[in-house]
Amino acid sequence: MTTPAVRRVAVGPVGAPAWVEAAVREGGAEVVPLGEADALVWADASAVRELGEWVERRPTLEWVQLPFAGVEDYLALIDDERVWTCGKGAYSQPVAELALALALGGLRSTHRYARERRWVEPSGRGLHGERVTVVGGGGIARAFLELLAPFDCRTTVVRRSDEPVAGADLVVSPDHLVEALADALVVVLAAPLTEATRGLIGPDELAMMSPDAWLINVSRGGLVDTGALVEALETGSIAGAGLDVTDPEPLPADHPLWSLDNCVITPHIGNTPDMREPCLGPRIRDNVRAFCRGQSLKGIVDRRAGY
Repeated sequence: MTTPAVRRVAVGPVGAPAWVEAAVREGGAEVVPLGEADALVWADASAVRELGEWVERRPTLEWVQLPFAGVEDYLALIDDERVWTCGKGAYSQPVAELALALALGGLRSTHRYARERRWVEPSGRGLHGERVTVVGGGGIARAFLELLAPFDCRTTVVRRSDEPVAGADLVVSPDHLVEALADALVVVLAAPLTEATRGLIGPDELAMMSPDAWLINVSRGGLVDTGALVEALETGSIAGAGLDVTDPEPLPADHPLWSLDNCVITPHIGNTPDMREPCLGPRIRDNVRAFCRGQSLKGIVDRRAGY
């Protein structure tokens, strides 16, 4: 019986963390220079141009693993000549945790108390039994709904597919977005940024939300019309916003969002550097193992869909 050849995987760029190579080896592949590689694991989300150069230098690559879930910066590179995978789903749990934290903190007005230096009149409401709408039906949405289960909320998921989502009472298409927003106390944005979703939440959508509602964005800042959001927060059209992502990002120091006491902003901490190894390491290992065995990979990028 012939032993299958060991697959060879390069890791880039130069100086990538040691745990990335370790994950490749744990998956059963040999770490080799680019010129000998069958596949490439890319560890630096900011080095997009360099990744393109590496792929050009080794056009026979069969597979490229990207480091994060968002692929909008890579779309010009992604082709049909090889399989491209990203980190979608790998960071779902910590991002979902942050979404829940922002929602609970907003509803309980913890942001307001944190800014005071005196005992103030209490305000806020609970989440139990309330209506929650999640825009997006991927890994973050599923992880969030799982965390939400003990709160016995009435949940709606807005997504392109009508496939059921575990934990969702109702799944609707984007054509019904406005209706899904109208009666929700919490709206969580967990959709990818594509040409179809850019500016998805604009003046009309914000106007349909309840004055008691909180908008939570843990996906991409471009999903929201920032100017319209500022106006909605200033006028009290919605109760507040919890933003881990913004447009622009980073948010300039003089941006009006910073000065609004009903807006909580975190600097894209849904996944932090400390979370990369425990979240992405197993994904790299599992995908390398699947690649070595000729099996399907996780997180395959659909170039035409944009994610």
